[in-house]
Amino acid sequence: MEIDLSPKLAKKVYGGDGGAYYAWCPNELPMLREGNIGAAKLALEKNGFALPRYSDSAKVAYVLQGSGVAGIILPEKEEKVLAIKKGDAIALPFGVTTWWYNKEDTELAILFLGDTSKAHKAGSFTDFFLTGPNGIFTGFSTEFVSRAWDLDEATVKTLVGSQSSKGIVKLAPNTKMPEPKKEHYTGMALNCEEAPLDVDIKGGGKVVVLNTKNLPLVGEVGLGADLVRLNGGAMCSPGFSCDSALQVTYIVRGSGRAQVVGVDGKRVLETTVKAGNLFIVPRFFVVSKISDPDGMDWFSIITTPNPIFTHLAGRTSVWKALSPEVLQASFNVPADAEAKFSSKRKAEEIFFPPPN
Repeated sequence: MEIDLSPKLAKKVYGGDGGAYYAWCPNELPMLREGNIGAAKLALEKNGFALPRYSDSAKVAYVLQGSGVAGIILPEKEEKVLAIKKGDAIALPFGVTTWWYNKEDTELAILFLGDTSKAHKAGSFTDFFLTGPNGIFTGFSTEFVSRAWDLDEATVKTLVGSQSSKGIVKLAPNTKMPEPKKEHYTGMALNCEEAPLDVDIKGGGKVVVLNTKNLPLVGEVGLGADLVRLNGGAMCSPGFSCDSALQVTYIVRGSGRAQVVGVDGKRVLETTVKAGNLFIVPRFFVVSKISDPDGMDWFSIITTPNPIFTHLAGRTSVWKALSPEVLQASFNVPADAEAKFSSKRKAEEIFFPPPN
């Protein structure tokens, strides 16, 4: 049975004046269910506040645009209040409670990608809210909540019943919220646009890889991630994850073309990708991208905290490691054809600038 790999846009799940929550549906993007991957996006308007919640999935959050404040409580730990901005990646392990707030004029947009292998629904995140009409404590009787909180029942009814909005609210402009602390950011997040580059190829592109070395918390999440910025007209070398990981890619900026080749050399996807698209490359399938003239940026998660890739073109490709005799026999070509093939791409790796 063939699986549809074509890129998809997120659809609105809920929202109001304060912002909206969007998600990719596994019915429309079947690889989400097949790969046990969830994908969603939170967009907060000015004074938008995403109510405290926890999830059934470990995730990586990536700030697509704007700036704001994130509250993060790891199990049995104190609240961490982080100033976040475009380019920040945040590791969110199981059991973490979060809230998000935007006090700026620019919309705050946050992407969530994660593992749903232990979730209620494969390919989807389920959030459990602490307050609001769908909050956890609306399900308990007043007696139980009163006993749990050591409060009289009248006060309990006020606390549980006063918040009428689900998930996202718009706060009054003069609402006082916790101020972020610089020391809370360290170890919780990493700005992929400012971090040291793992790859920097002139005219080709740049990569920052998120792993257990620069953000140890991703080890608890069980995912790795990277931000790739491909120059205009450049090509990303055909490659695959050689440790059986899935690659989930969100196009942050720009557009380009992508091809994916799978079993028996069959091209299973040839498409144009643009900002807002999400697509998933199955295990061991080979993917390559060529950006349009304005370039293309994408953020990916890989379903292992320290991913390893094999490339099939360029200086570090498997071709350069094979001996000339093996290449000649494998291609069934004379020595001069093999020599011409081996003489190319001796300097470039991963990214190739546009042809002159």
